[in-house]
Amino acid sequence: MTDRITELYNKESLAQGSPLPAIIAEVERDPALANWTGSYLSRPLFIEKAQIEAFADDVLALFDVITSLPQRLFDGDLERYCEALGIDEQRKKLIIRLGGITPPRYGRADMYHNGTSFKLLEIGIASEVGGADRAGEIPRALLDSAPFAAFAQEHGLGYTHTGAEVAKTLVAAGEGIALPGRRPVVALLEGPGGLANYASHWNTFRDVMRGFDVDFHVAEVGDVEDRDGKLHLGELPVDVILRCFTVEEIIEDAHGADLVEPIFKAHEAGTVFLFTPMESNLFANKACLALLSDPRHRAAFTEAELELIDRVLPWTRSLKADPSPEHDELLAYARAHREELILKPNAFYGGVGVIAGWTSTDEEWQAALERGVAEGAIVQERVVPRSEPVVNPETGEEEAWQAAWGLFYTPGGYAGAYARAVPAFESPVIGVTAYKNTRTAGVLHY
Repeated sequence: MTDRITELYNKESLAQGSPLPAIIAEVERDPALANWTGSYLSRPLFIEKAQIEAFADDVLALFDVITSLPQRLFDGDLERYCEALGIDEQRKKLIIRLGGITPPRYGRADMYHNGTSFKLLEIGIASEVGGADRAGEIPRALLDSAPFAAFAQEHGLGYTHTGAEVAKTLVAAGEGIALPGRRPVVALLEGPGGLANYASHWNTFRDVMRGFDVDFHVAEVGDVEDRDGKLHLGELPVDVILRCFTVEEIIEDAHGADLVEPIFKAHEAGTVFLFTPMESNLFANKACLALLSDPRHRAAFTEAELELIDRVLPWTRSLKADPSPEHDELLAYARAHREELILKPNAFYGGVGVIAGWTSTDEEWQAALERGVAEGAIVQERVVPRSEPVVNPETGEEEAWQAAWGLFYTPGGYAGAYARAVPAFESPVIGVTAYKNTRTAGVLHY
């Protein structure tokens, strides 16, 4: 079912001489977005404010359930919990370096709208998630255009600026650490060599943060050093580290563990705040969703929690090897229902390793299931995103697209949204790094 504001927007866009389809060119030229090298959808997405805020409440409630899984299902034993998720010894040691602490509420939940409601694909508990640079800036840039501003005013459109919410979060994290009388210094740290691929993305985010008066800098883990018990980036004392280095990046570097150890020690000493800790990976692992969905664990949740899980989460199961009859039944079910399922490796992101059953042959799907058992993966019920009709500014014709929505949250709650879109049914994975024709879209509510 198409959103009613979308129908109104497209009706105006299709009118002879309408300036709306070409407005996205103004967004592309906006100075605040100049560092980003991706492409934009020619219109934003629209959603009822009450609907997206209600789903954000569900995401936050699910966050609390997920971060309680070690205690609920494994009596607080992180060894057993990591084993259930398929986290090996090397990664586990790094992930729980700070003792297995619960991370703050921060991340990006990814979901599809199926025409009736949102369905959660991944909860994205992490600080290295992308899109926060654009989520607020695209609607802001659109509203700077007089024709779009007129449409927005007529229909009561607004948005939540993700950058503003993240800025408040980072400044609050540095309060009490920064020297009296000065703003907290925030350093976004990539992994070793990470800026070679992500500099334009993080520099856009830097510019957004500085626009909200945050003393914000972008560097790599090897660029900070300890001086008399305080981490420094050049001559700057660092108060908050926004962690954008991953477990894999640290493990793959021969000196990775040595580079991050001073950061962990500074966090333990209270001279820097690591936002977020590596422990985020205990709960961003896709196998967590399988633990929620598995009928064997339903007794661990309240009736309200079960209703929440069933409402927002598609059927999800872990392929992790298990000698039980239930595991054999699961594999038989997955083979028989290939066209209704998608396979996702547990620990990867950005669409890496994802296999859609409906685009695979029986032989390819069988091989994917075998790899999923050996390497750790989930199978999840296919969710078909609703069609998003978009007027092509070059042809003036309406085309069908599909979108993956990204909902941001901070300790303060809902922090805005953005979306990635592809031409309908052109790719089973919707993501900038996963498919070259993916476009980014702003989100406005009414």
